[in-house]
Amino acid sequence: MIVDAWIQHPTPQFLRHPMFAALRRWVGITEVPDELPVELTLSALAGAGVDRALVSAWYGPEGAIIPNDEVAAMVRAAPERLLGVASVDLRRPVEAVRELRRAVKTLGMRALRVLPWLWNLPPNDRRYYPLYAECVELGVPFCLQVGHTGPLGPSEPGRPIPYLDEVALEFPELVIVGGHIGYPWTDEMISLATKYPNVYIDTSAYKPRRYPAALRDFMKGHGRRKVLFGSNYPMLMPGECLAEVDALGLDQEARSLFLGENARRVFRLDEG
Repeated sequence: MIVDAWIQHPTPQFLRHPMFAALRRWVGITEVPDELPVELTLSALAGAGVDRALVSAWYGPEGAIIPNDEVAAMVRAAPERLLGVASVDLRRPVEAVRELRRAVKTLGMRALRVLPWLWNLPPNDRRYYPLYAECVELGVPFCLQVGHTGPLGPSEPGRPIPYLDEVALEFPELVIVGGHIGYPWTDEMISLATKYPNVYIDTSAYKPRRYPAALRDFMKGHGRRKVLFGSNYPMLMPGECLAEVDALGLDQEARSLFLGENARRVFRLDEG
């Protein structure tokens, strides 16, 4: 089984956002069409041999960019391949907790994702804490971006230590998945994944040839159960990322864990 731990369907509203000007340049988009059917994303996943993908909602200070209900509709269109990841508005913590609860219990979302750089709030900010407690109660992981930002935004909130370190220390029951490998602080992210049983790394936004040597060694050794494959589609095509996996030199167990079994366990994919 191959599981992509981080994708988003490129809706027109998402692609037209000014912060994704760089993304549009990277993928050669000069004009955003008025409609981008979910079949576009499904075709990219199927062509790459991806069995399941976690497709994310997006919320930022300006409001919903990809609303939870839109993601839920995508999942309903292809429940055999897509799994939803919720997002919420950090500005109103009580409403955010209620929306997370609705997203999981009513819409069937499998995780919560918040991007600290988008809010310019590191994950140890008080506004996250009610959400962490609710994630624990609901039994869903908390996913975030770690490392520097590709879009024009502050990178400091993505530094694993001290910000995420404090969260993992204060919420030992919380399952945390740090996406985008944490570069240029990958060693910090590896240290957290080693230190805390419930902290994981996903490789979205980086092709395997760009993984730092320390991450490759971690995946081959004691960290083989702590790293999840991710593409960050549409920024990177899943097939292009998977085509480079052989060059990592993983043994069969490490390869199977990285490409799907770790995500199966972390996101509890066997539970329906």
